[in-house]
Amino acid sequence: MDWTVNKIIEFSSELFNFNALYDRVSGNRWKNWADQLRNEIPATLEVSRNGHLPLWVDTFDQLPVISPDEVHLDQSIIKVKSNTALPEATIKKIDSLLLQMVPWRKGPFRIHDVRIDTEWQSYQKWDRLKDAIAPLGNRRILDVGCGNGYYALRMIGAGARFVVGVDPYLRYIMQFKMLRHFLGERANEVQLAPVGFESIPSNLQMFDTVFSMGVLYHHRSPFDHLQRLFESLRSGGELVLESIVIDGSAQSVLVPEGRYAKMRNVWFIPSPLAIEVWLKKTGFKNIRTIDISTTTIQEQRSTRWMPYESLVDFLDSNNPEKTFEGYSAPKRAIILAEKP
Repeated sequence: MDWTVNKIIEFSSELFNFNALYDRVSGNRWKNWADQLRNEIPATLEVSRNGHLPLWVDTFDQLPVISPDEVHLDQSIIKVKSNTALPEATIKKIDSLLLQMVPWRKGPFRIHDVRIDTEWQSYQKWDRLKDAIAPLGNRRILDVGCGNGYYALRMIGAGARFVVGVDPYLRYIMQFKMLRHFLGERANEVQLAPVGFESIPSNLQMFDTVFSMGVLYHHRSPFDHLQRLFESLRSGGELVLESIVIDGSAQSVLVPEGRYAKMRNVWFIPSPLAIEVWLKKTGFKNIRTIDISTTTIQEQRSTRWMPYESLVDFLDSNNPEKTFEGYSAPKRAIILAEKP
């Protein structure tokens, strides 16, 4: 292929086919969103904006085609396997190809005996919330900051009708496309878009459940973010909000002077009580914090599949209760709320 061509949207590959996503959000009420995505997504697939695209295309096209006999989306490790043992050379090829997509942050996954040991042991967060949220059976779900789709796949494993995920980082969307290549039709009800949350139209009122996990503190305006979450839900729908928090009262909010835990784009870190007040002010009801947990180096760590700095590097080496910058080490809260 001539990679001097600015766009690769015309490349004939499953990797860049978003038609199923457009179809999923093309109902009468949401047609404008489908049209908007058709216009926005091609711009995200410009080679000039994504220098790794040639590698991703080459990687995807080398993935072996293997019909899955077993797919498990309801377990800590998302798994796909064949009942027939695969040749060792095939296993090594899958391992080598998927390893080219580092960093793998959310997971873990096991793809035909290849274990993708991701930075986050994401099932720990899922276990904290799965029994407290409204049952996901037959629900339409929005996953904001979906990453490579681990949580979206767990939602399908819990019985969701479909999941639409948004994440502006194209690498993570491409990771999901490669996972779906192996997962087959079990993953068809997950559709991810390489766009930011700001691309979701106002007053959409489409979803039964909206997840926003690890996103709030990255937005300059928390109320704009919460308002858009509110408007994405139908009446009676549930918000599942997860965020880094600090200890304190309803008025407690940390605004880091520079970075927080070496992250550049952290604008503020509220207390759980402050988030509850913000949610009430936005219009939510039945607001409750269901979990507050300190992030551990067992839950978030460097691996072969994410070989860069991780939590242990973000903390004070002499006092792990503090970040590298001297702030309180990360705690994360899960807060549920309902739209009237």
